[in-house]
Amino acid sequence: MYFPTYRLANWTKRISSFVYHNWLVIFGVVLIIFIGLPFLAPVLMKLKLVNLAQIIYSIYSFLCHQLPQRSFFIFGKQFTYSLTEIKSVWFDTNSPLILRRFIGTPDMGWKVALSDRMVSMYMGTLLFTWFWRLSKNHIRPLSWQALIFLSFPIAIDGFTHMFSDFAGLGFGYRDSNNWLAIITNNTFSSAFYSGDGWGSFNSIMRMATGFIFGVGIIWFLIPHINELFRELEPRNTQKMLK
Repeated sequence: MYFPTYRLANWTKRISSFVYHNWLVIFGVVLIIFIGLPFLAPVLMKLKLVNLAQIIYSIYSFLCHQLPQRSFFIFGKQFTYSLTEIKSVWFDTNSPLILRRFIGTPDMGWKVALSDRMVSMYMGTLLFTWFWRLSKNHIRPLSWQALIFLSFPIAIDGFTHMFSDFAGLGFGYRDSNNWLAIITNNTFSSAFYSGDGWGSFNSIMRMATGFIFGVGIIWFLIPHINELFRELEPRNTQKMLK
């Protein structure tokens, strides 16, 4: 089928112009899909579409540890579960490779395919993307020094979790947080200090540091990407007109 060259060039120009002017919206939609799919996995499990759900869990397993005690659950009695509760219905093991395979039960609900830290981080990127789009003329670009500063919390929290886990899941200093109990003179409940459940110190830190990092990285990148598109658009338009 013959397709005139000028029509192809016209369509290419329209698509390019649309992308140049709406790249941030496109990026935001992609982010929504990317964040939404991990939440779709438990929905598919609830609907007994196990194979489709497993595809999502498998894909996102390359991006996240998916440890169930550090993840959210949907359609169950609780939003989060302790390591002890998970081991009572799964294997009695402290191996991350085995624990990460647990996706839930009909009674406990089904696991979101990203950990709580990753959910918070990507939500930070999404929310700031839309915030920047609405008020980009009033927000100064983030410097690389500020980006490093905003990256410190997640680095500290992540590395302390990692070194703590070397003692075995459930046995490290970040599992009991006795050091924090001493510093705060046991001001808070035992549930705040120990474990990874909702409202615990570990949970709050993972979500807070993830969100801060997500905002920081996208705040740093978006102005540069926007400037790149602004520079490319006139060049592309000139090429189209030749």
